[in-house]
Amino acid sequence: MKNKKKNYHHGDLKPALIQAGLELLEEQGLEALTLRAIAARVGVSHTAPKNHFDGLLGLLAAIAAEGFRRHATEMRKGVEAHSNRVDRLRAATEGYVRFARENPALFKLMFSPRLKGLGDPDLIAAGSESYGVLRGIADGLEWDRPGPARGPGEEALRTETMLWAFAHGYASLLLEGHGPAQSDGAPMLDVLDVMPVFHYRD
Repeated sequence: MKNKKKNYHHGDLKPALIQAGLELLEEQGLEALTLRAIAARVGVSHTAPKNHFDGLLGLLAAIAAEGFRRHATEMRKGVEAHSNRVDRLRAATEGYVRFARENPALFKLMFSPRLKGLGDPDLIAAGSESYGVLRGIADGLEWDRPGPARGPGEEALRTETMLWAFAHGYASLLLEGHGPAQSDGAPMLDVLDVMPVFHYRD
């Protein structure tokens, strides 16, 4: 029996297609994401997505953008509840890792080379929102390293990049089945336990 075609208002179909893509991505992986498969899940013509997205790559960018927004939300969980900067750092980095573990396929799509340099405004804005959480947490953070001192702007960039590298690298290791574990074999979700070089200025 063929799927019944659903009637969508113009403003409703786009988010429905993105949600269907998110579901297919986590259930079957990136290889299963085609315009036809996503349209079929929503129950519309296979040509319907073309009215909202510039091909499959445009739809993948929209799915990744939604991923970055959810990523930012997950990192913010618990941050606003703490005034202590170390606790805020812990909440943000744990949120980074937690999101990756709970949404592995989406996480990989968000950082896929296929989307690099695409120039999609929504994807750029969503990525900036996510990175902005880490940037805010990195404000005032220092890390021990040899070498000459640099200007404040360059030091801030180096520090936030190093923080991002720790959180992202640890999350990626866990997704590949590597990384440090607790005594019972469970992942060590506290990222700070594997990056002790950071400290806040007084």
